[in-house]
Formats: sequence, structure tokens, C-alpha cells
Amino acid sequence: MDLASLKSVRAAADIPAPESPTPDWDGYASDFRAGVPLLESSKVAMDLLPPEDAVRSLIARLVSSPLPDPMAQQCRALAAELDSGGEPVEHRGLFRYLAWMVMVRHLGSIVTAFDGWRNEDHWLRNYCPTCGEPPAMAQLIGKDPGRLRKLSCGCCKTRWQYRRTGCPFCDDQDEHRLAVVTVEGEALRIDYCDTCSGYLKTYDGEGGESVLLADWTSLHLDLIALLHAELEVVGDAGELGAFVGGDEGVGDAFAAHAAGAADAMDVVVAEARDVVVDDV
Repeated sequence: MDLASLKSVRAAADIPAPESPTPDWDGYASDFRAGVPLLESSKVAMDLLPPEDAVRSLIARLVSSPLPDPMAQQCRALAAELDSGGEPVEHRGLFRYLAWMVMVRHLGSIVTAFDGWRNEDHWLRNYCPTCGEPPAMAQLIGKDPGRLRKLSCGCCKTRWQYRRTGCPFCDDQDEHRLAVVTVEGEALRIDYCDTCSGYLKTYDGEGGESVLLADWTSLHLDLIALLHAELEVVGDAGELGAFVGGDEGVGDAFAAHAAGAADAMDVVVAEARDVVVDDV
């Protein structure tokens, strides 16, 4: 999805999404302690019919909107899939994106209330306490020695506390198997696990979370992480040009490519502020 399509979708998504009533926290407490996410708990009554209707209204609005191709074609195909009574197959990713766009609004007050109710020390888990999804990004808050690490859900936008070190995917606690890859001038870095090859883009700072914790505004870091999986970083993990087992020119070319991608993304991030700054 290009930036023009994203802006059009965000504008069309500005439709009423009734907020869900606050759950009975006392009734949910035992499931919370057992590690059951809020939306997966049988003890929480959640009416999903209003957001379901809102998603269908959003898709109908997109079909009638002057969207650029191929986004317009994909929306029409998705609408046809839903009208046939079946589950989205060909455009499942688009449906998921649009559904969560609506659900974020529907769950907004619940996520806020949940943040205030739960004891963070009782949920140091690697999946979202609200919806159960794995983290999309992370954030380091405060100053050493008491810095906090929070994981950020890319679906419902919940942020929750996690252990300061360790891989949130395979739970490896061996610091020698964990690497930090930084790009000069970036507020974001990559926390990479050599054990499972999982990585997490991490915002090292505070302020501007609506942009810096929006997963799609840092796609150049995903490229860096994928290349890092093929090349072993030695010495300072922040030196992107230092590789072993290959031609020195490979490291130089990679560093130049990463820097170029970061420069290009500066423009995207600047424009993205107009798209996502009001979402959080």
C-alpha cells in the first residue's frame, strides 16, 4: 500500500466506531494472572457486532471512493468476497488491516482503562495482554539504571512492560546471543536474536510515539534486519559496515544502501505524521 492509498484509507476510516463498555476487571483478574489476553477471556463479555458492521461500512465507503489502483481493485475484490458470504481469502491481509483500524477505535477506552488497571509486573509476557498478538515494536523509556522496556502491539496499540533484556520471541536470556544494530542519526534500532533470528525494532527515546512506533514508517530497518540475518556483525554492533566471511565491499555497499534507505524514509516519516499522528 503506497502513501497515497494509505491517506485515502485513513480518511475513509473516519467513521463512527462505537466504543465497547468497560469489562468487569474483578471477573477477569484470574484469567489475567493465568496469562489469558483480555479479548480471549471467556469471562469478558465483548460485543463485536458494532465493529463488524463498521468494518463493512468502511469497505463499502472505500469501494465508492476514488482510490488509486491497485488499491481500488483490491477493495472491490474484498467487498465481493464478503458479499458472497465467505471468509476473505485472497485479500485477507487487507481485511485484517481494515478490521484492526476499526477495532482500535472500538477498543480505545478499554485499552486506556486496562493500562490503568493491570499490574505490569504480573504480565511480563511476550504477547499482548489485550489481544494476544506478538509485539510489533518496542520502546526504551527513562534513564539507566532504571530504564523500562515496553513492547508495542501493532494491532490494538497496547503497550506493556517486558524484561529489560531477552528475546521476546524465543525468550533467550543469553546476552551473548543478542545483538543491537543501530543506524547513525536514527532514534530507532534493531534488537536482533542470533538464536531464533527474530528481531524487534526498538524506539530508544520518548515523544512522537504515534509516528516512531508505527511499524510501517521504519521499513528500511526491516531490510537491515533481514540482511543482518545473512551476515554476522562483529565488534560494535552499531557499525553496519563491519562484517566477517565476505568481501569488505559488501559491508560498505550495505552501509551505503542502509544510509540511503534511511534518508528516503525521512521523507516518508515526515509525510506520515499527517497520516498517523491523530491515531494514538
